[in-house]
Amino acid sequence: MRVCETLVCTGTLSSAVKSSPDQTERRKELQSHDGPDLQDFISGELSEKSRWAEYRGDLKRQKGQRLRLPPWLKTEIPIGKNYNKLKKTLRDLNLHTVCEEARCPNIGECWGGGEYATATATIMLMGDTCTRGCRFCSVKTARQPPPLDPEEPYNTAKAIAAWGLDYVVLTSVDRDDIVDGGADHFAKTVSNLKERNHEILVECLTPDFRGDLSAVEKIALSGLDVYAHNVETVRELQRYVRDPRANFDQSLSVLRHAKKVNPTLLTKTSIMLGLGETDEQIMNTVMELKEAGLDCLTFGQYMQPTKRHLKVEEYVTPEKFAHWEKVGNDLGFVYTASGPLVRSSYKAGEFFLKNLLKKRKEAII
Repeated sequence: MRVCETLVCTGTLSSAVKSSPDQTERRKELQSHDGPDLQDFISGELSEKSRWAEYRGDLKRQKGQRLRLPPWLKTEIPIGKNYNKLKKTLRDLNLHTVCEEARCPNIGECWGGGEYATATATIMLMGDTCTRGCRFCSVKTARQPPPLDPEEPYNTAKAIAAWGLDYVVLTSVDRDDIVDGGADHFAKTVSNLKERNHEILVECLTPDFRGDLSAVEKIALSGLDVYAHNVETVRELQRYVRDPRANFDQSLSVLRHAKKVNPTLLTKTSIMLGLGETDEQIMNTVMELKEAGLDCLTFGQYMQPTKRHLKVEEYVTPEKFAHWEKVGNDLGFVYTASGPLVRSSYKAGEFFLKNLLKKRKEAII
């Protein structure tokens, strides 16, 4: 959903700029290793927290090296009745989830529910093919994806009503081939959900719509509860990580405008760590987000999905993630979710509901 420097849309478009020797070498290095597979993520003896401190593997990548997955990134095999129920419903209604398309390692935990038995599945609207090609994302890309399914907003509402969820996250691929980027499709989906159950909390994780603020406004006023858009990485790495059509300032304008037209909305973004950013760059980015009036912030570990994508430059430790969570909390974000396996929509319902209940109790006291 969002590729770097002279690279454009991985797998579908090629650059017209002649590569320099350094760029050619970088591309060869990029494609020399595949990312982690399912077996890498399956938890085993080393995954117990008590053994994290004993880990002696490399955490920062040297040239030509592929880092081994550290124990804190291993997770359970997806199982459970709720997981199977969601998967079957999605297939029956021809719906897609970013959980599957982006190969998220948390799929079993999120779909299966957790401490509050709140299962969170992130529905990916507008098909499974994106018009952009970010160097971190494994979603399929094409210049002209298939046309939108006009029944999708209704099918999505039907599926969520059948699940009985309290909280749903709607996201999408980028559709630069559509005039409004698919904003009307988002809005119809939200209104359909709210008509079926006005108590359902809805989060929309949107594209940047090429900076079209009228598209942002359409969604911000559709009845949703949380407006999310990801800046993905620090300002200095935007061109290296994201599609050239995306940039930090454009993303900030989306988040600012959503809040401007609907001040009751919670706004939210996510930052991936492990792409080569420095602590100073992270801190500067967080401060910019806070100054822009952002409410919610998540930090997660970048994982290389395939050999065509950026390599992991560093595996950030759980202790470091805890540090950034404290920074976010100290700065006054409504909530900060930070951890190696946290994703933008990771157990979003639980994080949001838990925080909301806590604030209500504090207000009563």
